[in-house]
Amino acid sequence: MYVSTVSASAPRLQLPGRRPLLSRAGWSAFVLALLAVCALAPMLNLWVAEGSALHLSDYMVGLLGKIMCYAICVLAMDLIWGYSGILSLGHGLFFALGGYVMGMYLMRQTGSALPEFMVFLDWQVLPWFWQLSDSFAATVVLVLAVPGLVAFVFGWFAFRSRIQGVYFSIITQALTYAAMLLFFRNETGFGGNNGFTDFKRILGYPLATPQMRMLLFVLTGCCLLGFYLLARWLVASKFGRVLQAIRDAEPKLMFSGYAPLPYKLSIWVISAMMCGVAGALYVPQVGIINPGEMSTANSIEIAVWTAVGGRATLLGPVAGAVLVNGAKSWLTVVAPEVWLYFLGALFVAVTLWLPQGLAGLVRQLHTRLQASLHARLCARKEAPHDA
Repeated sequence: MYVSTVSASAPRLQLPGRRPLLSRAGWSAFVLALLAVCALAPMLNLWVAEGSALHLSDYMVGLLGKIMCYAICVLAMDLIWGYSGILSLGHGLFFALGGYVMGMYLMRQTGSALPEFMVFLDWQVLPWFWQLSDSFAATVVLVLAVPGLVAFVFGWFAFRSRIQGVYFSIITQALTYAAMLLFFRNETGFGGNNGFTDFKRILGYPLATPQMRMLLFVLTGCCLLGFYLLARWLVASKFGRVLQAIRDAEPKLMFSGYAPLPYKLSIWVISAMMCGVAGALYVPQVGIINPGEMSTANSIEIAVWTAVGGRATLLGPVAGAVLVNGAKSWLTVVAPEVWLYFLGALFVAVTLWLPQGLAGLVRQLHTRLQASLHARLCARKEAPHDA
């Protein structure tokens, strides 16, 4: 007969409870951000007079909307690079694929049987891959499905082959460059060098009105906040802890009985789909999509924003995307020839002196401030005893 040797009074091992998605202060900040996107920005743009200092101009609405699309991309990059240790230099491809899917839908909103560039090229029949482009519901599905499918096929072969590190980064860069060359060709049916532009309507409504511009802005902000919550949930779950174990010690994880392939492939596909959504939101706000969005420089910039903000922090990369693109918008007007040198110097400076990015710098300053305050409190407590 089995007799338990464990004493009834022996302490039991208590596993740590699941942390809340956000702290009380975090939820307060989230609600304030939601109110700013959904209420404050529309009020300042649509209701405040243009001559007022509080007016939010149409230019700023477009600029902030574009930056929020980039912020979704850096969240996707942080999930795979910061938390999984997989550096991709090809995420611009997934961003552009989502943009092209949305651009195809917008090009069909003119009411003609064929897009203008096909008429110019004397095409007679709509290609098969354009057949669902007149349906908004199908477009929404394809915005997720096309980048996700491409990422799944590529990731399946790459991760099964145990391609890692710099080799994986080079292959993703090569994939993006090959896709860019393919989309540059007129016979592929994607507008060639010019891509898609001159969009007029979306869901039957004019695209160039202030109300539609603000609606796209609000939708982009809500998607950014929603993806932030999704990312927080993923990294705080068991799935996220396995991803961090893959980043830190993949051989040890395999020795513990975990197969890294499903985890790496899953986060890779999720990250690609997030970039596809960002591209789909980007196109109607900017008004153009062409193969230039697939350039390797764009993918490298996404990695730079993530590194500047601080990997494995979520909020840090978002801040990095906002700061770097804000500086880019200012420098390209004031001194356009300086921008690329500034970007290169910034990346070198962060690599050498701020390996944890701006988020790491903030943490260091906060730690020093707390230590200083603690030292002062201890000095005050000891002062009467010394007297």
